[in-house]
Amino acid sequence: MLIGRILQAKGTNVATVHPDTSVTRLLGVLADNNIGAVVVSPDGSSIAGIVSERDIVRHLHDRGAAVLEAPVSAIMTTDVHTCSPEDNVEDLRHTMTDRRIRHLPVVSGGRMVGIVSIGDVVKSSIDMLETEKASLVDYLHRRA
Repeated sequence: MLIGRILQAKGTNVATVHPDTSVTRLLGVLADNNIGAVVVSPDGSSIAGIVSERDIVRHLHDRGAAVLEAPVSAIMTTDVHTCSPEDNVEDLRHTMTDRRIRHLPVVSGGRMVGIVSIGDVVKSSIDMLETEKASLVDYLHRRA
């Protein structure tokens, strides 16, 4: 299965914030959208960085509550791993697991076209296994 199929099912909406957005406002975006990471983008389609709940917790621990007034550019991860709609879900699952990455923006033609989470990848793997199981059960019932 390809990443593009996940995007077809879940949609291509990506929550983004401008690099100058405060960490406090970022927390609101995470809570309002019930998500674990936000892409930092100056224009809504290019990628300057990504900020996850984990990033916020680390910086709160290191710098205290003052980090809440800082811009997200001060805490974002700038080395953002991405994937394309043509990438294989199984390969991406290994990449996400090995690199301990939970969210990957999907890029096509140099522009962000979606985002996938480890939950999306696991769900697609389970769905694929369920489909294979149903096919095997059907095959066995027809042979009996």
